[in-house]
Amino acid sequence: MLERLQNIETRYNEITKELMKPEIISNVKETLKLSREQSLLKDAYDAYQEYKKISNNIEDAKEMLKDKELGEMAREELEINTKKLEELTNEIEIILLPKDPNDGKDVIVEIRGAAGGDEGNIFAGDLFEMYKKLAEKENWKIEIMNEERSEAGGYSLISFMVKGENVYSKLKYESGAHRVQRVPSTETQGRVHTSTATVLVMPEAEELDADLDMNDVRIDITRSSGCGGQGVNTTDSAVRLTHIPTGIVVYSQTERSQIKNKEKAIKILQTRLYDLKTQEREKEMGAERRSKIGTGDRSEKIRTYNYPQNRVTDHRIGFTLNTLDRIMQGDIDKVIEALITEDQNRKLRGE
Repeated sequence: MLERLQNIETRYNEITKELMKPEIISNVKETLKLSREQSLLKDAYDAYQEYKKISNNIEDAKEMLKDKELGEMAREELEINTKKLEELTNEIEIILLPKDPNDGKDVIVEIRGAAGGDEGNIFAGDLFEMYKKLAEKENWKIEIMNEERSEAGGYSLISFMVKGENVYSKLKYESGAHRVQRVPSTETQGRVHTSTATVLVMPEAEELDADLDMNDVRIDITRSSGCGGQGVNTTDSAVRLTHIPTGIVVYSQTERSQIKNKEKAIKILQTRLYDLKTQEREKEMGAERRSKIGTGDRSEKIRTYNYPQNRVTDHRIGFTLNTLDRIMQGDIDKVIEALITEDQNRKLRGE
């Protein structure tokens, strides 16, 4: 462990020196690359500085034990710092676990109404509101990239960016099929229906991640579509991009400006291509993908929201809370923390 920490410290200091060189400062790509690498090392670097400080305090306390007058105080200091070192060592074990390089990134989230028709779309809207309230609590910012409203309420599709600190590290476990069990407002017999909405969380593609050749992209300009009302554009400002090599199609119509819609569509397309590249790489690695929470299959049922019993169950880790009302208000922290803890524990066990 100490050898790894020493290597991290050496590399962290090397990067600091590199970032001060004029030729690096003038190279934006290289600066971004080094800054990202350093940010991944920072927690371990800071922990090692604290480790060395506590270790020095322990050595000083051991020296003080030789002094009869200071003996009692030295024993207290030794006991306190030994306990601190033990706790810090446990933290360092977690810090040194393999890191997901995307953890610090912003994300693009897509929520689609799936099984259940109108009720699936309404539930997609409820999930969007849940994530929006979580974002408010975390001081994250949300920007809607595209939306297709459902006449019955909610969305057949809503795509939005979430910006803030370590967003992907907390939202990456949300990808999959979310199932709701409740009595729809249109149900006259009071029967509980089961519907689903799918969530896809993708780390935002940065310039270093995805080179998009616009020669591979077909651009179509259309008139915005929707459920009607003042929000629907009456000009040809909606943008549809088709990436010819992969067949990926993205659409943006939330802005009245064609240029802004094009910018948003390009950002979504870059992120989708980066996500596709990540999926392919993880399939090749195989074992690492199996070690993750769940299978990683986008159609996998990950969670059930049972309204009659006010219960939420995450099926991947068998975690249940009877606080659905609060969770739908954005208090989903306990579920996310349980998933992060289980993920860390599996890695510590070498699974």
